[in-house]
Amino acid sequence: MTLDAIAREVNRVVSEEELREALAHPISPAEREDVSALIRWFTTRYATPEARLAYVRQAYARWRSVRRT
Repeated sequence: MTLDAIAREVNRVVSEEELREALAHPISPAEREDVSALIRWFTTRYATPEARLAYVRQAYARWRSVRRT
């Protein structure tokens, strides 16, 4: 998938019907565990608020530099 195709998919407008359908289904236990595992990893890797902010600032700067090219 190309960057343009990804951008189109990420930025597309979701219809009200699509949204209602997605919200009608509960989050599966597997998805809930995946999200919980990511949160545990992140809060362990970046244990303090300062470390989390530093990471976000770096990630944002990286994102901005990629978006300009």
